[in-house]
Amino acid sequence: MIPATILANDVVTLEGVPDISDVASLVEIMGAKIERNLEEGRLVIDTRSVVSRPLPYGKINSLRASYYFNGALLGRFGQATVGLPGGCDLGPRPTDLHDKAFKDLGAKKIQEEEAEHLEVIGDSLVGTTIYMDVVSVGATINTMLAASRAKGLTIIENAAREPEIIDVATLLNNMGAQVRGAGTDIIRITGVDEMHGAQHTVIPDRIEAGTYLALAAAMGDGVIIENVIYEHLESFIAKLEEMGVGLTIREDSIEVHKSENLKSVNITSVPYPGFATDLQQPITPLLLKAKGRGSIVDTIYQKRVNHVPELSRMGANISVLDDRIIYDAPNELTGSCVQATDLRAGAALVTAGILPVELQKSLILSLSYLVMTTLLKN
Repeated sequence: MIPATILANDVVTLEGVPDISDVASLVEIMGAKIERNLEEGRLVIDTRSVVSRPLPYGKINSLRASYYFNGALLGRFGQATVGLPGGCDLGPRPTDLHDKAFKDLGAKKIQEEEAEHLEVIGDSLVGTTIYMDVVSVGATINTMLAASRAKGLTIIENAAREPEIIDVATLLNNMGAQVRGAGTDIIRITGVDEMHGAQHTVIPDRIEAGTYLALAAAMGDGVIIENVIYEHLESFIAKLEEMGVGLTIREDSIEVHKSENLKSVNITSVPYPGFATDLQQPITPLLLKAKGRGSIVDTIYQKRVNHVPELSRMGANISVLDDRIIYDAPNELTGSCVQATDLRAGAALVTAGILPVELQKSLILSLSYLVMTTLLKN
């Protein structure tokens, strides 16, 4: 969302921006003039001072979202030099779909030691039809960013359909772009020469909300999660209800009731609108409170299993077999020293750590979940 504002060459105001370290790093890296109201979640970004320059490698290397600067800078300036993206270690996370889309639009890539340089061949990017071999949120967004300033019509086939895609498209349209079909598997972008400032409210984070729902269900004391869009979490909520978690769903909040006699379920993470890969780790501690055997299969990141040995260290009967997580529950977990190797694993271990637990590498959690410790204390 933040890199997209570069396309405007104007002042863009974002509302509902979370106070997390990724946001602070992104606004520092891009070189725009910033006014930030943490209490109200408002971010005013003036990108008129942004120039085409290599972006620093230091903080870029810790951010997966940094690769969105490629699409935004390429769209506005016709070139981009951005340090290689970082993020959590979830196994292979290639950017070949991004590179293919940029190439199809008319850009060439020069691989440098710690960065990649992209530049337009000719006068500008040119719209075309781009088929995504694999459904990819990141590649879909990056293509939308670059294509918004390309000449002519770009069609993205097999596009990702996540709510975040619609949110970015809404921002781009507010800034003067012409994006149609976001939320379906075919997106059409008619490029424009100029984009302007706008005001946009960011949608609530469905992954954060889902994590809190799992935490609330595990605590079993009755908790209300506010600022939730139910429709963005239907597949996740369906699994909670299948387990026997009592929920009261309201317009923008969900109340989690005290639930007993939970049933084990099988979970398979798939692209939206299916069960989100980012929620398979946070829900795992709740599964360990259920009765029976179940499994988790992550079809997006097959190696997203780093939380399993840590939960096993706490006494969970859980293991990995051929990239499939198998668990037998219920389990009585005990306090232990565990290691959060990635963001979602950290969220899972914090949920499991309702019991006494010492969490190493806790700085990972500062990337998100800013109120989780407050929720636990209360």
